[in-house]
Amino acid sequence: MIDIRAAVAGDARALAAVAAATFPLACPPGTSDEAIAAFIAEHLSEQRFEEYLADPQRDLLIAELDGAPAGYTMLVAGDPTDAHVAAAVTVRPTVELSKCYVLADHHGQGVAGELIERSIEAAVARGARSIWLGVNQHNARANAFYGKHGFEVAGTKHFMVGDERHDDFVRVRPLD
Repeated sequence: MIDIRAAVAGDARALAAVAAATFPLACPPGTSDEAIAAFIAEHLSEQRFEEYLADPQRDLLIAELDGAPAGYTMLVAGDPTDAHVAAAVTVRPTVELSKCYVLADHHGQGVAGELIERSIEAAVARGARSIWLGVNQHNARANAFYGKHGFEVAGTKHFMVGDERHDDFVRVRPLD
């Protein structure tokens, strides 16, 4: 049974472990191990998750199967600061689905779909009229998943993994 709940300060270590295991799965082929390690160290450490959990503009949800972490999402409230994203996301107020990751052993078990639905509920609870995300243009599996869940391509943006620049689609789902 999938249990999804709001993450709390004590979850920072588990979230960082899931993030370190899952982030490489979202990177396109050819992304260097060094760039991936740099991104994880800068953005997905236990300390960073402690900061994310303390930020009132963020909502983190953790999915557990039989009490063990299986995946997570992170939402960030507020208008986009990236000019490309701001141009693509026209329905406001909005919330970014900044992270949505599930451990590989749990792919295909409905965990990601449940996380998305609960994340949408959290965005609505914040008063958002849309939810958006960035996803690598070459990540066919993720793009198909987000399309299935109503996220339409609205633009593009750049995403840095270490010192490597990647091209992402900006996908948006209206919440009205």
